[in-house]
Amino acid sequence: MTHLHSSNKSRIAILFGVVAMPFLCALVSCGGEKKEIVDVGFDPNNSYTMKATQIVTMVSDSGITRYKVVTAEWLMFDEAEEPYWFFPEKVHLEKFDSLFRVEASVDADTAYYYKRKELWKLSGNVRVKNLEGEQFETELLFWDEQGKKIYSDHFIRITKNDFVNTGMGFESNLTLTQYRIFNAGAEIPLETNKARADTMQSDPPSLP
Repeated sequence: MTHLHSSNKSRIAILFGVVAMPFLCALVSCGGEKKEIVDVGFDPNNSYTMKATQIVTMVSDSGITRYKVVTAEWLMFDEAEEPYWFFPEKVHLEKFDSLFRVEASVDADTAYYYKRKELWKLSGNVRVKNLEGEQFETELLFWDEQGKKIYSDHFIRITKNDFVNTGMGFESNLTLTQYRIFNAGAEIPLETNKARADTMQSDPPSLP
C-alpha cells in the first residue's frame, strides 16, 4: 500500500482545487450573478420566409392572373399563423378581371395581403382609379376578395369628372362601379373645390 505524506496531500488538494474551480464556477455563479438560459427560436409571425426587391411581377390564383405588382420591397411571411405578404415601401397594383382587363389601379405607401382571407390592407396616401376614371383617395382601404367588397372607415375623397364627393367612410363592389359614401358632404364642382383650397392656403390679410 502506498502512503502519501501530508505535504503531498496538500499539493494534491490544491491542484484539485485549481483544476475543479472553473468547472464549479460554470455550474454555480461565482460572483453571485444569476444566469438564465433563453430558448431563442424562429418566430414565424415576425420572421419572413422570403424577401424580394425591385419587383415587377404578375400574381396568379388558380391559373388566372389577378394582379400586377410593382414595389421596391416584398416580404413574405408564409409560415405565420395567418400567412401574409408585407410591402413596407410604396406599392402599385393593377387588378385584372377574368379577361385580363384592368379593373382598377391602386397606389399606397404600405400594403398587407392576407392570403387565406384574400384581403388587402392598404394604408398611407391610398389612391385607386376605376375603369370609368373615378379616383378614390383615403388613408386606409380594405380590398376584400372573399367578401366581394372594398371599404374604408376613414375620410374619403372621390373625384368623378368635374365633381368631388367627400365623406367619412365608404363601401363599394370590387370594380368600384357601385358604391355608397357614409356621412357624405355636398357634391362640389372641381374648380370650386380647387378655389377653396387655394383660398385656405393663401396668406391672411395684414391688419391695418
